[in-house]
Amino acid sequence: MDLKFDTPDEVIKLLCGRLRTERLAQNLTQAELAQRAGVGVNTVSNMEAGRNISLDVVVRVAMVLGRDGELKALFKPKLETLNDLRRYEESATRQRIRKGKHHAE
Repeated sequence: MDLKFDTPDEVIKLLCGRLRTERLAQNLTQAELAQRAGVGVNTVSNMEAGRNISLDVVVRVAMVLGRDGELKALFKPKLETLNDLRRYEESATRQRIRKGKHHAE
């Protein structure tokens, strides 16, 4: 399975299409999903079409559909070696990265 995408819009449409498929598999109408997620029906319709969506809406819908565990797994640190683990532990307390001083005059 090739998961190479050309644009962020393609990723959004794929993910939102999967949420739509999950809604249908659970025999929920857009109105039922919207009510449970605390959003409007138009918001669900737009989300399923990949239009004008926010991360908040995606998370709310995923939670209602019981798919929030997959969202929680996104961006987990890749810890394949002890060096990866050390770098991750060190970065947990850092606030920002500083790379030399640049002064615009």
